[in-house]
Amino acid sequence: MPSHISMRTALLLSLITICFAHVVARGQAPNTLGFINIDCGSPPNSTYVDANTNLVYVSDAEFIDTGVSHNISTDYEDEMRPRLYHDLRSFPTGVRNCYTVRSLRPNTKYLVRAMFLHGNYSGLAIDDLNVFDLHLGVNLWQTVNVSSGETFWAEIITIVPDDYVQVCLVGRLGFHTPFISGLELRPLADELYTMVANASMSMALHRRQNLGPDDQSLIIRYPDDPHDRIWRVLPNPPFSWRPTSTTATVRKVVGDLFEVPSAVMQTAVTGLRLEFDFDADDLNKELVYYVMLHISELRALNRSETRFFEIYLNNDLQFTYLSTLPYLYADGIYGPVTGSTQYAYRIKSTVNSTLPPTLNALEIYRMVPTAQRGTDGRDLSAIMAIKAKYQINKNWMGDPCGPKIYLWDGVSCNYTKSSPPRIISLNLSSARLTGEITSVFGNLTALVKLDLSINNLTGNIPEFLALLPSLAVLDLTGNKFDGVPESLLDRSKHGSLTLRLEADIRSIKKGSKRDWSTAVVVSVVVVVVLVLVVVVIVAVSLCRTRTENDASVRRLNGNNSKEENEDDVSLQFDTRKFSYNELKTITNSFDQSIGKGGFGVVYLGYLEDGTPVAVKMRSESALQSANEFLGEALHLIRVHHRNLVNLVGHCKDRQHSALIYEYMSEGTLQEKLREKSPDSVPLSWRQRLKILLDSAQGLEYLHKACTPPLIHRDVKTANILLNGNLEAKIADFGLSKAFDNDLQSHVSTRVVGTPGYLDPEYYTSFQLSEKSDVYSFGIVLLEVVTGQPPILPGSVHIAQWARQRLAKGDIESVVDGNMLGRYNLNSVWKVADLALRCTEQASSQRPAMADVVAQLKESLELEQASDSEQLQRSYTGSGDLHGKIGYAATGRALSSVDGPAAR
Repeated sequence: MPSHISMRTALLLSLITICFAHVVARGQAPNTLGFINIDCGSPPNSTYVDANTNLVYVSDAEFIDTGVSHNISTDYEDEMRPRLYHDLRSFPTGVRNCYTVRSLRPNTKYLVRAMFLHGNYSGLAIDDLNVFDLHLGVNLWQTVNVSSGETFWAEIITIVPDDYVQVCLVGRLGFHTPFISGLELRPLADELYTMVANASMSMALHRRQNLGPDDQSLIIRYPDDPHDRIWRVLPNPPFSWRPTSTTATVRKVVGDLFEVPSAVMQTAVTGLRLEFDFDADDLNKELVYYVMLHISELRALNRSETRFFEIYLNNDLQFTYLSTLPYLYADGIYGPVTGSTQYAYRIKSTVNSTLPPTLNALEIYRMVPTAQRGTDGRDLSAIMAIKAKYQINKNWMGDPCGPKIYLWDGVSCNYTKSSPPRIISLNLSSARLTGEITSVFGNLTALVKLDLSINNLTGNIPEFLALLPSLAVLDLTGNKFDGVPESLLDRSKHGSLTLRLEADIRSIKKGSKRDWSTAVVVSVVVVVVLVLVVVVIVAVSLCRTRTENDASVRRLNGNNSKEENEDDVSLQFDTRKFSYNELKTITNSFDQSIGKGGFGVVYLGYLEDGTPVAVKMRSESALQSANEFLGEALHLIRVHHRNLVNLVGHCKDRQHSALIYEYMSEGTLQEKLREKSPDSVPLSWRQRLKILLDSAQGLEYLHKACTPPLIHRDVKTANILLNGNLEAKIADFGLSKAFDNDLQSHVSTRVVGTPGYLDPEYYTSFQLSEKSDVYSFGIVLLEVVTGQPPILPGSVHIAQWARQRLAKGDIESVVDGNMLGRYNLNSVWKVADLALRCTEQASSQRPAMADVVAQLKESLELEQASDSEQLQRSYTGSGDLHGKIGYAATGRALSSVDGPAAR
């Protein structure tokens, strides 16, 4: 019997321990009403009880998987400060690093607080300012601007639409290292701060002050404030203010929206005139603020005493308070203000008031638009599970789809106004995936393209992939699969899915058994026979292709009937054929033009599954001939590379000709380099390097992997397109020229191309080679480094201009000033030198594209190493520390402030 009781007791204790561990892991203690308390940088699995609030704090290890933990310098340790300030987590690598806090109540109002103390943890920046951005999900919350020895916190009141929230720290082009000391979440009742009525608008704290206490160091928070707002005393109040106080409890009136704690409302200031002011952030008069004045009557008035007052804003009367507040009751006066850079408040008695005005506390909030939604919850959960399953180490932090500038590598999304973004493309090629394909991929139901090629995936290819309703392209090459389901093969056979597999995998059915010894012998024989057959077919095809191409061109020029033209052209395309009426449907009758060239106009369209496409229509007056238009299509159907634009389909419907491409949402590299709008964000040096490397890899593929090799002939920044991830793809193959065989080093042809990019040797000799593309790409390199066009004012060529300055070692006058000096100097010099070698007059002195790719990879590694080590001395200049926060303010100008009578 005693042993039985002992076992039950041990089991009970184990259950209590498990329950307490679960509570602590979520940062919630039983009496904290859902509070979440995270000490950033503390050791994993550590917990403690804060001495001032008695709240349980947990390590941040389970909420984030990046960053480095540090302790602050002993010079900044202070027993009066909360323990969470004694350590921190910094983020020396990655542009965006995010905490994901789960187990929240969806559609609930939360107060979210991020806390910061640098404390010279690095030993390098005792008095420096630290500037970086804070995001709530995909929306900008505010810019953190704090000195090394200053404690700072940012608060926002927001409605969390899902069961999780993400708080992200975003570096400003690597100029400062983001860090955080603590993160706290407090649920709020719906009736509090009703100004936040939906998830499209939140309130960031600008100021919260307790008026009247003598002790300037007094801080009131939980448990005195059940919502754990932090109330600090106004420092250095005007001498004309007279403090007053009571020890009695101050109660709230019916319908109170703020529930200011009694400890705050027990003190107040009075005076003939109470004045305070504040400036709009960045002196931006478009920002909308909510001002809340908290008052209570701390004196029992007799019948002859009255306390009436008027509130003026910038000398304009805003509100008159004529009702008498009951003794020891609190109330609030509040309202929005906008349209000015400075706001000055003055509160004074009315002519018939016997007592001066009183004020106990004030709060000021800046309205923050948070309408931009993150990725669809189903897609987010799935991609997070995939990240965890395969331990993917990319820039996979925060929301996959937003903001667009921080899109995850390899992820493309579909954006609509009416619903959250959906993931429509996932490229995990060469991502070192191992094991079987997880069933979680089946939850990405909006996927149009999935690339799992060149990994170490094993087992049978799962059947659920065939059930993805929108999947159009599935690339599984370069893995070690055992079998493929019939359903996938059927979809591929019927044309609803482009399935890329090794040839021997296609013959294996899921769950089949084989005699491997026999299979090996048979396979060898089959391969030998196939090789002989392929050699014969290729030899015949090469002879026949040129004849068919010439015939197609002649037909397009009008030498045959329209019906013959359509049939013959269609036979050459391995892409979807569109009718002209279909093009009208997907482009909404060609209502949105996104570009124009010598061929005609390019329109934005949407396929049936919502996939955006670019529709390139050839006009009758096009400068691009039918020969070049057809040539572009014929080249595109035989080249397949991630850095070459993808041809989706074509149209040859009587007099209408069109090519349909994948849509590149960020436009051309030329546009990105020349953007001058206030909202545009200049490309960072790291982004520029990645774009250059992508483009160079595409050209290298044309020169070396195509049979026969292909010369583009019109390489320029206007023909380098960018998708939402800023991945670059070479476009416009209308002028491309193929060698007749692999042994040719050049071909003779008429000079075509774009002025400024033309190879001078090709211009004089009419001898076209791969080095002609290298010269043009050298001009692209110079454009990216300098931000300048190929032909400068005064008809000066960019290569001549740059060569003269670089010969003197003057790199600063060459580099694009929009980068604000934020780059690794060695990396920039390496690319500038490469550009000069690419633009040598003699083609024999220029590097091959393979060498260009290798040099760009080294330059990118230099920049990445500089980012990871935070070697600020490698950057030139200082740049603007503050920047500008822009918000689309939607509030009205203040005409009145709602008071008790109005409620």
